[in-house]
This record gives sequence, structure tokens and C-alpha cells, in this order.
Amino acid sequence: MTGRSHGRRSRTAALVAGVVVLATQILPVGVATGAAVGDRVARWVVDLDATRLGELLADGRVTSVGLVKAYQERIDAYEQSYAGQPGVNAVIREDPGAVAVAARLDAERRRGHVRGPLHGIPILIKDNYDTGDLPTSNGSLALRHWRPADDAEQVARLREAGAIVVAKTNLHEFASGIETISSLGGQTRNPYDQARYPGGSSGGTGAGLAAAFGAVGLGSDTCGSVRNPAAHNSLVGLRPSLGLSSRDGIAPLSDTQDVGGPMAKSVSDIALVLDATVGYDPDDPSTTASIGRIPHTYRAGLRDTALVGARIGVLTDYLGTSAPEQVTNALVRAATGDLAAQGATVVDLPAQPALMAAVDASWVILDEHERDLNRYLAAPGSRFPRSLARLEPPTDLVTLADIVTSGQVTPTVLERLKARLGRSTGPQEDYHQRLARRAEAQRLLRALMVDNDLDALVYPTVPQRAALIGQPQPGGRSCALAANTGFPALTVPAGFTPDGLPVGVELLGAPFSEPTLLGLAFDYEQATHHRRPPAGTPPLT
Repeated sequence: MTGRSHGRRSRTAALVAGVVVLATQILPVGVATGAAVGDRVARWVVDLDATRLGELLADGRVTSVGLVKAYQERIDAYEQSYAGQPGVNAVIREDPGAVAVAARLDAERRRGHVRGPLHGIPILIKDNYDTGDLPTSNGSLALRHWRPADDAEQVARLREAGAIVVAKTNLHEFASGIETISSLGGQTRNPYDQARYPGGSSGGTGAGLAAAFGAVGLGSDTCGSVRNPAAHNSLVGLRPSLGLSSRDGIAPLSDTQDVGGPMAKSVSDIALVLDATVGYDPDDPSTTASIGRIPHTYRAGLRDTALVGARIGVLTDYLGTSAPEQVTNALVRAATGDLAAQGATVVDLPAQPALMAAVDASWVILDEHERDLNRYLAAPGSRFPRSLARLEPPTDLVTLADIVTSGQVTPTVLERLKARLGRSTGPQEDYHQRLARRAEAQRLLRALMVDNDLDALVYPTVPQRAALIGQPQPGGRSCALAANTGFPALTVPAGFTPDGLPVGVELLGAPFSEPTLLGLAFDYEQATHHRRPPAGTPPLT
């Protein structure tokens, strides 16, 4: 794959063939109690979430070095073509220092120093998050040599908490689409059916977690880019409240819509990542809003009785009427039944035409992308090829204009970037009108929840199953409700279509209601246990 720098170890054809045979032989954790340690770890990294892996690390049943190597072996086995499968193709770049970092963290643990529940947990990072020790490409050949000065704030906080970066993952180039294709990383594939899209734009993180290339991961969400791939890969994904977590060091698409958020196999893992990453950062003024609104730990609200007495409104505007949407609707309706069975009061809300119109009229990506990306690219200490900066004035900085002129962008994204040139510096009247409609949408959404005494809204995360690669991938309107208002939204696995494709159900709450959303989702998750790993990327033995 062009631009890829994995440094892979070779795998034998016999091992890969054996892997495929195992696809229908996945056993529950603990069945093979007499198996070798390596076999147990190979199964654990597929079946267990980061919360449970942390407990095994604490008990001394596995080491961080062992976990990192297990994930690396899975990348070797499943990333590229194997046994008739095209490969997941989720990784832009592996971190060559991951094993050494794991060894240092294992040594810390032996000395009695444990940084927290993420100590020694391997993670995946979307390649629009800055990493001071690795390039940050945005998935683009144009930026394949881009080197930021330091880590993005959320990456730095995760490393401080003891997390280990195994790899940086592919994304829809410049986060500008939902299929996860880029000029540097190529087409990422859905592990549940490698002929289909993984969602996007954080599809590399989603597909990588589903295929067990890491335990938890980071994505970014401007309109569904965390939630969409989480839904298509049977994962939990959170778009946090605007201002809960720093965006410093995340290449922007739209400053007033962008957030960075976690993806994981479980709700409890989302809580672990939030505990490590949220809070005020002077380099992101939006995080001022989080002061005084963050609990001691997000794990405190994870109770299997959280749904008792809750009121949840079904946003029927997002229950589509087309034939392909009916399969998704059925699973979401089943989810609302499960919510009610756990003690929630679930009410269907009538159509909300004023709210929908205000949300749909408040898109600002076209207006903000050039301004915000150029500000990011001008960050002090960034290193880049001078030949790229010289393509367009100013000749000492890289800008969106340089990237467009280079032509080193996947064609469909290049056309989108061209359309954004000059929008940030042109007439701003329409832009300010869209911001005014956003304020109206926020007011109407807040009133809807207050007037109906709702703890959360519920609706399909994505209206249709993952599409076949090469076919249109409908994204739906629902991503914009949270994105264009700044309200938090959490997607949780809702089950599978008859042909085995994952579907997600989304819960939206008031700003900074993440503790409530996590509690509701945890109760639902524990009652249903919908998630299962993809059969096509089984444990290696």
C-alpha cells in the first residue's frame, strides 16, 4: 500500500490458513483453561475489553509486552490480504517503539507504580491526532511527511495514564467523508464483511478495534465520524459535549463542530478513556465550559439499574421510511423495548419540523475548514517539506491551497477541498446566519428535552447497514443533531441485521450529561450483550 510503513514481520501461509478455519470455532473466555499462555492472550485480546485486560494485568496473568505483541501479530495476520480476504487495511503506521514502551510500563508495575486502569493498555489513534514521535498525515499523501511538534492533548493524557500507542489508523482523508478512503492509506474494510465500508471518517479506528488491533481508540467527530464507524463495527462510540475534551492537536475540519472522542468494545472502556482525557486545557478555550462539570470518575454511574425511572424519547424524525431503513428501524425498536424492560419510560415524540429545519440549516464546515486547518498547519514547531509550502503563497507555511495544488489527495476529497478554498475569507453573512440557526437548534433541542422531562433521546445511529464498497453509503441526517448543537451522543451496539452486519442505537443527552448517558447505555449493554467480534478475524492460535 502506497505510503505505508508497517515494518511487518512475515507470517506463514499455514498459520493464516489455520486462522480462517478457526473463524467458526470461537469459544467463550476461560473454556480452554489448560491452553498455553500465548493462546490465552491471543483469545483475550479478541474477546475482552480494556477494563478486563487491565484486571488481568493487575493480577499478573498477562504483561503489557504480551498484549502489544498479540495486537501486532493480529495486524500482521489480518491487515493485508489473507486466505481469500482482501484484508482490513485499517493501519496507516505502526509505532515501532510500542514494545519498548510496554516493557517500561511493565517494569513500573513490578516496582509497584501503577498509573491507573489504563496502565499498559494498547490503543489506536486516528491519524489526524498529533503524535510528536510519529508523522500525522490526515490520511493524505500531501502530508505524509508532516511532523507536529508534540502530542495532541488527549494523546498526551492517555500516554501519561499509561496507554501505549500501537498504531495510527486510517481515516477518510481530511475527515471529509464516511467511507474511510485516503490517498495514503487506501480503502479500509469492515471486518464483519470485508466487501463493505467500515464507516467513517474514523473508520480505521473502528475497523481496527473490531479486528482487535488495539484495545481502545480515539476518533474525531464533526458529524458522525466517531459514531458512524462505531455502529458499523459493533462498538461503543462517544461524541462528547463540545468543551468536555481538548481538541488541541487534532487536525480540524470545523472548529465549532469538531470534537475528539473514544471508541471501545464496552461502555466501561469509554468511561476509562474519559477519566484520563477530559477537562480544561488552556490550548483549547472551549474546554473552559467543562470546569466544575466533570465527575470524580465516569465509572461511578455504571450501574445495571440506571434505566429504572429514566424517561427516554424516541425521535421519530430519524426513523426512515425506505425499505433499507426498515431493518435498522426494527433493531432500534427492539432496543427501545429493552430499555423499557430495564425500567425506563419510553415515549414516541411527534415530528419536530422546526428543530429538524434549524439543525439542517446550521452546517458550517464549508465556511470554517480552510480557516481552521490553516491555523493548525501554522502551529509552531511543525516540520514539513518546504517544496509543499512553496506551491502557493505564503511560501513559508503549508496551507489548504498548497495541499489542493499538490494534487496528492484522493480525487473525491480533492474536489471537496477545492470547494472550500476562499470560503473562510469571503462574505460572511450566510455563515453568521447558519450560526444563528445553530443557536435556534440548541434552544429547540433543549426545550424538547425539558418539556418532555427526558433524560435522553434515542434514534438509529446510522439509518442503513454498511454499504458495499463502490456503492453509495447513506450517512443519514441523525449525525447532525449532536454535531450542530454540541450536545453529547453515545452509540451502543443494538444487534445485527439478518445478514450479520452490526447496527447501533444512539442516545443523546443535554450538554455535559455524559455520566447519565453512560449509565443508561451500561444498563442496556449489560441486559443485551449484543456485541460479538467478527468471525473473519478470529483469535490466532
